[in-house]
Amino acid sequence: MMLSSVSSSPVSQVPPTDKSLLIVDDDRAFLTRLVRAMEARGYVVTAAESVADGLAAIAREAPAFAVIDMRLADGNGLDVLKQLGEVRPDARGIILTGYGNIATAVSAVKLGAYDYIAKPADADEIDAALQSTGEDRAMPPENPMSADRVRWEHIQRVYELCGRNVSETARRLAMHRRTLQRILAKRAPR
Repeated sequence: MMLSSVSSSPVSQVPPTDKSLLIVDDDRAFLTRLVRAMEARGYVVTAAESVADGLAAIAREAPAFAVIDMRLADGNGLDVLKQLGEVRPDARGIILTGYGNIATAVSAVKLGAYDYIAKPADADEIDAALQSTGEDRAMPPENPMSADRVRWEHIQRVYELCGRNVSETARRLAMHRRTLQRILAKRAPR
């Protein structure tokens, strides 16, 4: 699942010489690869595999940067992000997730996430997000799609992926078949 990264928090001013980085992820193979890749990019990395380990690492020494998985075996990565923001407000925290949706992205940004990236994410993408100045981000569209239009397009996409099979589409979208038929019969909302 690929989501574009989401951010609306103000640009934090991390000292340019501080390259301390906390990575919290319970996928050991991913964590090991990411630690190596970020160390190769000049970061001083601390790795943690749980919320408890992440909180302990922040208590020892709050890093300038953090890459935190949203769902961890012992809790929610947003708890680590929140603690980091309280201890070191200028830190840049990025949330990684394999379960991306708008609600969790909004929660992450409200808790101070500098960016929100869907897995699978590579080290180049993460490094670019950590080093972003905010000026190189795309501006929001002048006339964004309405929520109704986004919903309609999602339904159309799933419908096409299901080979235009109404019953299968309704099952995958967890909606009643007749409701789906009514939606498909209407024009696209603006």
